This record gives sequence, structure tokens and C-alpha cells, in this order.
Amino acid sequence: MSLFWRIFSLNAAGLIVAAALLLGPVTVSTPVLPAEALVVVAGLALLLAANAMVLRLGLVPLRRLGRAMATADLLRPGARAVVAGPAEAAELITTYNTMLDRLESERAAGAARALSAQERERQRIARELHDEVGQTLTAVLLQLKRVADRVPEELRAEVGQAQEATRAGLDEIRRIARRLRPGVLEELGLVSALRSLAAEFTTHGLTVRHHVAADLPALTEESELVVYRVAQEGLTNTARHARADRAEVRLQPCADGVELLVRDNGKGLGSAQQGAGIRGMRERALLVGADLSLAPGPQEGTDVRLRIPVAAGGRS
Repeated sequence: MSLFWRIFSLNAAGLIVAAALLLGPVTVSTPVLPAEALVVVAGLALLLAANAMVLRLGLVPLRRLGRAMATADLLRPGARAVVAGPAEAAELITTYNTMLDRLESERAAGAARALSAQERERQRIARELHDEVGQTLTAVLLQLKRVADRVPEELRAEVGQAQEATRAGLDEIRRIARRLRPGVLEELGLVSALRSLAAEFTTHGLTVRHHVAADLPALTEESELVVYRVAQEGLTNTARHARADRAEVRLQPCADGVELLVRDNGKGLGSAQQGAGIRGMRERALLVGADLSLAPGPQEGTDVRLRIPVAAGGRS
């Protein structure tokens, strides 16, 4: 029954009872006797209580809907308001759930286009860095080598410093290009890419270990790229913010697909706000129907888990 008919029926019943009492043998004295006043007050209280109960029960689904709307997050899809209550409230909740389905679908499609464009732009910039800037610095390095063979002895130290600075810049350009465009992923596969990623982030202050199970189900190219980018972003956050000296990258099968775990022994999440990096990981996870979670580690630090269902990750 709709909320309108609930309230109308209750008020109509009260008015009918009042009219029946007026037309019946019941009378009210002048002045009103205490017993008569008690009956009138009790009837009024009963009618008000019934109205309050009907309104409270009818508005409970709307309050639940308000809480659902306040906590809705398109990066964590799937949560829906429970359809219950009077017909108007149930229809409103159903419309909201349908709207949320459409928004999540449109956001996923928009994120897919944006991330696809981002990957293409990464590849373009990486190629330009490698082909243009890298070749230019290589030529400069060769020229400096020829100059170093002919300069006076007192200038060779300065030319050597210029050579080292140019070589360091060339190495940095190549490192940036590799991070922008994971060529090892395209050429050698996910296992080698994760191994290379662990070696890249292993520095004097951070040791990164990796383990990839041998019996992994096949993944699509999109899923492999998502796994690589999430591992890359997780290790980047560890190196920049976690103050950790140990990290681990683990890829293994799970009950419904494949699970990537990036674990460190740093200071943990704490009360820090989730930045663009974590939002980017969540958007990438949505592209392949995966679930991303961040939680404290078993002892300390942070666990980043990415679970890709076989249906979403397996090759057709």
C-alpha cells in the first residue's frame, strides 16, 4: 500500500469513528466532565500515535536511501539501496538503483577511454624520449669523448664531469621511458615485467622481492597491463611515502581468478587521504572487473590486493 493510502485510511477511520460518536448516543456535557475529557484526549492521543507510526514506518526506506546516496562511491561499485517500504518509496529507490547502474557503466566506459588515451600518450612520450632526447644525449656523450681525447690535461677533469652528468641524464631518460612504456611487458611477458619492476625499485634503502606462481591462468593483455600498472603504482607509493626497507610483489591464483599482492613493512596507511595514484589504481581495476583493496599488513605496513576474476581476466 502506498504512503498516501496508508495516511488517508488512518485519518478516514478516525473521522468516521468521530462522526459515528457524534451521531450516536454519546454526548458531551457542558461543562465537560472529567471522564468525557479523558475519553476525548485518549482518542486524540491514539490517532496521533497511529499517524506518527505510519509516517515513521513509511519514511524509514527514504532515510536508508539518503544514507546510501551519501556513501555511494562509483570507484567501489555494486552497493545498492534495499528496495522496501511503500510504493512511492520503493519506486524511488528502484529509480535510484537504476540511475547508479547507468552512472557506473558510463564512468567505466569513460575511464576506459581516458586510460586508453593515457597509455597511448605514455607510449608516444616514451618513444620521443628514447628516439629524440636519448639519441641527442648519446651524440653529446660521443662528442664529449672525442673532445676529452684532445683537451689539455688541466681540463680533462671538467670534461669527465660533463661526461658523467650526460651519462647520468641518459640513464634517467631511459629509466623514465621504461616506466612510461613497459616494453618488457610487451616483449617478454608479465613475469619478466614484474621481475624487472622489482629490480628497478630495489635500491640501497629498499629491497623488493617478487614471486610469481607457475600455474597462473591466462590473462588478457588489458589484465596484464592493469596488474603491471597497479604493481608499479604500489611500489611507487612504497618508495615515496611508506618509509619501508622491505617490499614484496606476489602474483598467484586465488579461488576465483588471480591475485596480486604488493606488501611493505612501512608506516601504513594511517589517516592519509587517498590521492590520485590510488584512485587511478581503482579505475584501472574497474576496467577488467577486478577488486582492489588496501589494508594494513599482518604486522605493519600496507597490503595492496588486486583480484581479477577468471571470467574477466581469462583469454577467450
